[in-house]
Amino acid sequence: MLFAAKVWSFWLGVFVAAGGVLTMIAVVAGYLVKVVRPKYPPRSVRRP
Repeated sequence: MLFAAKVWSFWLGVFVAAGGVLTMIAVVAGYLVKVVRPKYPPRSVRRP
């Protein structure tokens, strides 16, 4: 029974860590899209 608990808790940690990494990637990507990208519009867009 103790062996099963260790295996289960190990995989729970793997999923939590993977979720944290994916969350950090999403935060950085969202920052780049919402904050940095508007500062540098594409060259095809003309400013008035």
